[in-house]
Amino acid sequence: MQARLKADNDATNHEPFSWSSVLRAVKDPKCWLYGLAFHTLSLPLYTLSLFLPTIIKALGYTAAQAQLMSVPPYAVATILTVAVAVASEKYKRRAPFIIGSSVVAIIGYIILLSAPSHKPGVSYVGTIFAAAGIYPATGIVLAWPANNVSGQTKRATANAMQISIGNLGAILGTQLYRPSTKPRFYLGHGFAAGYLLANILVVLTIWAVLARENRRKLETERSAVVDESPVENDDDVRWIFQV
Repeated sequence: MQARLKADNDATNHEPFSWSSVLRAVKDPKCWLYGLAFHTLSLPLYTLSLFLPTIIKALGYTAAQAQLMSVPPYAVATILTVAVAVASEKYKRRAPFIIGSSVVAIIGYIILLSAPSHKPGVSYVGTIFAAAGIYPATGIVLAWPANNVSGQTKRATANAMQISIGNLGAILGTQLYRPSTKPRFYLGHGFAAGYLLANILVVLTIWAVLARENRRKLETERSAVVDESPVENDDDVRWIFQV
């Protein structure tokens, strides 16, 4: 396991804690963007997980039926989370799979918002689409800074920033699914769809930033080879980001 980690990143390197590395993470715009990427997913993630039985019950099912019918969306989400993660690692791409998953989730919320109230089965399909998109996207987003941030202290700080910024979306989400808005929950579903659209925009921004920095690093390395000058051993120069 240590050999695999050593070949993959610097996770096994001995690195003492330093406040300068913490400051580097705070000053790095990419770390804030990773946090924003999770923030725009955490609202639909937590509202769906907290309120899925309530949403299903509002479609006309009993409480017991609602609990049982919350299983298939999670089953589909589990399968797709693993499948999308494997595909993402195989192709060494993160952003396209996050965006694709968010689009699937948006389709689910569009179905929930537009389905006729007398056809609960259609709305139930919407919950499956929502779960099938939210969970794969969340898994990759949470792994993204662990893949891309070099230096153990900086990486730990980036992960903490991501969770802290991200969970602010969950706090907002708990206030959206109010009893007065059932059975359609326009407020909650509308916010979730809007946040997923914002997620796509944030991920596109990260993709563009990482691609630009990768080009800069490759140009720096080529220049170093031509000039026969040493390349600085720093993540800002040597680390090739996974986009």
